[in-house]
Amino acid sequence: MSSEDEIGDALTLLAANGDAISIYAAGSREPVLARILSVDPELPHFVMELNDGAILQPGKLTFVTVLGNAKMQFRLSAQEWPTVPGKSQHIPMTFPETCTVMNRRAFERLETPVGANFLASFELNGTTSYEIAVYDFSLGGLGLRCTKLEAKGLLRGRKLRDVVLDMGSETIIVAEMEIRVTRAFRSFLLGEQLHIGCRFLTLAPEEESKLKNVVDQVKRA
Repeated sequence: MSSEDEIGDALTLLAANGDAISIYAAGSREPVLARILSVDPELPHFVMELNDGAILQPGKLTFVTVLGNAKMQFRLSAQEWPTVPGKSQHIPMTFPETCTVMNRRAFERLETPVGANFLASFELNGTTSYEIAVYDFSLGGLGLRCTKLEAKGLLRGRKLRDVVLDMGSETIIVAEMEIRVTRAFRSFLLGEQLHIGCRFLTLAPEEESKLKNVVDQVKRA
């Protein structure tokens, strides 16, 4: 992606969704978590908001996020990263010259419709019960969003069994799914949140058929 208009549209969408962005300094594996606060409607400028207490190292940085059903990555470099006066976590930046977009998902990922209350309910180790909002979904998996406290015990690599999905018109039982990624982000309305990306491991044919019905309904809407 090299068009200034395309890059601006992508950054604007990320800002509107409040999506998390991981920022990596050269040689570091520990990301700084941030989101795009705003995008200038006319100039190739945007403002990055860092999580509380985070700072950016001078030099070359790699920015990684998820845009729709694809992974998006770009790089920026500066000798220093000045902040907006009086707002130490707000960093003005200029559009990158190019962005790399890589589609890594086998299925199209759909966001839960506005006003819908899709939920995933399950138990962990037969003792702890969870009921977490479904943020997005596909035929291959789903994304959950909740507070860090609500996500206690839900670690990457953990397998969840007999998950009941309340998807509006359909109730779907997922025999087994695996937590593939957990990512912190900041919501405009809800503050610090956690996105939990899961992949279906075992989904009976009749349950997959129900899920396809939900996918079709959301696409038509």
